[in-house]
Amino acid sequence: MIALSLAEIAAVVGGQTYDIPDPELQVTGPVVRDSREVESGSLFVAFVGERVDGHDYAEAVIEAGAAAVLASRPVGVPAVVVDDVQRALGALARHVVERLGATLVALTGSAGKTSTKDLIAQVLGSKAPTVFTPGSLNNEIGLPLTALSATEETKFLVLEMGARGIGHIRYLTELTPPRIGLVLNVGTAHIGEFGGREQIAQAKGELVESLPEDGAAILNADDPLVRAMASRTKARVILFGESGEADVRAENVRLTESGQPSFSLRTPSGCSDVTMRLYGEHHVSNALAAAAVAHELGMSADEIARALSEAGSLSRWRMEVTERPDGVTVVNDAYNANPESMRAALRALAAMGKGRRTWAVLGQMAELGDEALAEHDAVGRLAVRLNVGKLVAVGGREASWLQLGAYNEGSWGEESVHVSDAQAAVDLLRSELRPGDVVLVKASRSVGLERVALALLADGTEGEVSAR
Repeated sequence: MIALSLAEIAAVVGGQTYDIPDPELQVTGPVVRDSREVESGSLFVAFVGERVDGHDYAEAVIEAGAAAVLASRPVGVPAVVVDDVQRALGALARHVVERLGATLVALTGSAGKTSTKDLIAQVLGSKAPTVFTPGSLNNEIGLPLTALSATEETKFLVLEMGARGIGHIRYLTELTPPRIGLVLNVGTAHIGEFGGREQIAQAKGELVESLPEDGAAILNADDPLVRAMASRTKARVILFGESGEADVRAENVRLTESGQPSFSLRTPSGCSDVTMRLYGEHHVSNALAAAAVAHELGMSADEIARALSEAGSLSRWRMEVTERPDGVTVVNDAYNANPESMRAALRALAAMGKGRRTWAVLGQMAELGDEALAEHDAVGRLAVRLNVGKLVAVGGREASWLQLGAYNEGSWGEESVHVSDAQAAVDLLRSELRPGDVVLVKASRSVGLERVALALLADGTEGEVSAR
């Protein structure tokens, strides 16, 4: 974080100082909520959770070098005490962002946010110092913590914004007002909470509504609900996609033999070829979104194409491809799942598995509400249509819908199987995998299917990661 005295912080957040011998003492380290991440000069934010109260760690973090605690009650050590810790954290982030000279880029969408954010960060990072959301810390706590990690040297601040209801993104944009806003897509993730795709579009579009007149709204030309958001912003609109009307588009899209996308990138400043290290054709749209942001910030087509071709995945369990010494390839995409990302992962598996036996180890897609049965059934049917070798549906009711969809799609569906939990899936795979097989593991985060991928990799001992 940029250096601020404890007196300044108290003034910004409307707090009272307690047990602080020197109010001019500066916070020079990171702002953290995990006591294990404290460094010399840190500000520790004490949240009260369901199981853990951060205030209980106040003495320990000061001993570890923290300058003070941001707390909701006095804790017997240097502290800035406020009524609402979360709102104080947001106010501090807003203050720091306003003092920075960095260009703030925000993005949202139903699928692909984290992968696209990682691409944007790597492309912009090839040009100038860039700070970006780690993993999927895209909510009212993770977003300000990311913003507060920026320093005077930061030129680009890339923030992923998530939403679980109307007004969520509007609140995040008030904490960290962006100049560039990117909307990837409107899908069915969290549709059970929102109530429909139109409501999801309403929530995602809050991002472009927040943009200033001299800003840029970067919209997916291939998604009608996103493209329609052009009418909701004062900012200049830039379209990306495979549509011929897109300002930044892909031509001659194809997949390499290993399933990595290759295409010609066309921008208003020129054309250049891209071959990605990531797996799956769905990354083309993500790459175009990143390219549109980079173009807006002055990068040439050649610079963008070079950076996209060198970029990898920066976040765990998102199409992590590891080949074991015995030739079994494990694709760990178990961080999360929704219908759009599930279909993309299955298509990537089909492309990677040409000439090889393929396995789709799939579990529940959460928060789909009334659409849950139809969406799980459709994913099971798609696995059949893509000629995936065997579907292993893991879990309870939703998994049974996956298996039933595959079975009802045709005779191949008899190759599908429903197992109760991750350990049962591991036992099945251990007994039936053979050298050269490709295994995709994917489900919503709550299912914990990464345990299947990690167990298979442990069996292979020292596998070699071919893309991260």
